[in-house]
Amino acid sequence: MNKSASERLGELAKLFLKLGVIGFGGPVAHIAMMEDEVVKRRHWLTRQHFLDLLGATNLIPGPNSTEMAIHVGYIYAGWLGLIVSGVCFILPAVLITGGLAWVYVSYGNLPQVAPLLYAIKPAVLAVIINALWGLGKKAVKTQKLLIIAFGVVALLMLLKLNEVVALLIGGVLGMIWLQAGGKGNQPGDKANFLIASLATGTTLKATAAVGVSTVNVSLWKLGLFFLKVGSVLFGGGFVLVAFLQGELVQEYGWLTQQQLLDAIAIGQFTPGPILSTATFIGYILAGIPGAIVATVGIFIPSFAFTVALNPLVPRLRASKWTAAFLDAVNVSAVALMAVVTVQLGMAILTVPKAPFLDIFAVAIALISAVLVIRYKINAAWLILGAALMGWVAFILGYTP
Repeated sequence: MNKSASERLGELAKLFLKLGVIGFGGPVAHIAMMEDEVVKRRHWLTRQHFLDLLGATNLIPGPNSTEMAIHVGYIYAGWLGLIVSGVCFILPAVLITGGLAWVYVSYGNLPQVAPLLYAIKPAVLAVIINALWGLGKKAVKTQKLLIIAFGVVALLMLLKLNEVVALLIGGVLGMIWLQAGGKGNQPGDKANFLIASLATGTTLKATAAVGVSTVNVSLWKLGLFFLKVGSVLFGGGFVLVAFLQGELVQEYGWLTQQQLLDAIAIGQFTPGPILSTATFIGYILAGIPGAIVATVGIFIPSFAFTVALNPLVPRLRASKWTAAFLDAVNVSAVALMAVVTVQLGMAILTVPKAPFLDIFAVAIALISAVLVIRYKINAAWLILGAALMGWVAFILGYTP
């Protein structure tokens, strides 16, 4: 029996609100849940169709799991379905993150809360390292690609080159080198596109950058910044850290590094897409209007690109030069993430006096790293556990 449009929209709303509420574990977990619901249980898509859509989402900007939700909605119920599925999947994370942002702004500096936030940061560092390790294994497929990665690290650390320029140099020169050799650039592994396209899009930053030197950020500047990020950010929320660290903290000075780490922790703690971190940051900078503007800005490109850019996917895959560029820029993005991770690690784990290491923070980071890498513990549980350790340490009188 054919279902009416309203019935289809209702089914989409119910399904993706549920997934938005229970969607802990990052985009891989989200996509696994969607596959179970729309392929195995509801038979809205065939498995092959689902896999084809998943491959396409890795080639366009935005969070993969959100784009998969948008794809399913569009196929099942047209344009209204696209909007319903995307909004319903995002909405729970945005509301939860907004509430936590209010709590953070209201109580984040109180002694009772500060130990929790202090202990969470090393756990977040472990989660980032785990993501970096996984992406690196997929990206560094040949010795040439490893050399390109080290070259980009040198550009970033020794020459202090802008991350956009370093990524562009790594992509272009790496493409020429890979193509000249004729080997080492096999584009068949879809997973490699997870961060390859990220760096392709970051080249747009040079023309889209918003120069701001004060924390009194207007709503239009805030919205434009997150619209830019949503338009050039590919592959997943973890690489968002590199963007925010480089621009919001170092270049613009809108956030302190501590605020950035707290925002990342909140993004890990809540279900749904980690890009809801934008809601948290927007609230810190400009209250409820800032949260709304930042959220709309970072997510709206996903809706547009999901529909508009899919016809280009076969051409990108077919071009040897594009495949080589994506491979080269892939490891360049990994190199950028590695540099940012080192900077964050030094900020979290060091203290200004002997022994110059925060032993308690190092212990949390090591324990969290073992749990997340070896035992695949969900990041939300890691952060809860770290917060509990911080609270216990505070009760026992420990101060960093």
